[in-house]
Amino acid sequence: MGKLFRMIFDPEGNNGMPQDIPTIDYLILQGAVEVAGIDDNTGELLYVFSPKIKEVMPELYAEHMNYVNREIMNMWENGFVDIDFISDEPSVTLSDKAFDINEISRLSKEQQWSLQEIKRMLLKIKL
Repeated sequence: MGKLFRMIFDPEGNNGMPQDIPTIDYLILQGAVEVAGIDDNTGELLYVFSPKIKEVMPELYAEHMNYVNREIMNMWENGFVDIDFISDEPSVTLSDKAFDINEISRLSKEQQWSLQEIKRMLLKIKL
């Protein structure tokens, strides 16, 4: 994830953005990042990538997808999600463990956030 943040907040401006615009502002203005909500614990804004991130910053998109795939595999290895590897398009579903508060509390904060994001993405797909 460190590489991902270095790409977003590159102090040298080597990521192809105008020097006078902060990265997050640039991504928002380009429609590549959207406000998703507010963090209940800190009150900070939460952001998500829109599909446009793929064309605005393809390297960032690729790094993000690698991170998401690693997190999904981690959740699968720990029994929080089930993956159907046999189908033509593998599907991810939540296991009972993904809703067990005691099991979730054993995860690190980052893992809890990842699980929450997986739940959010799956809910969004079903809508």
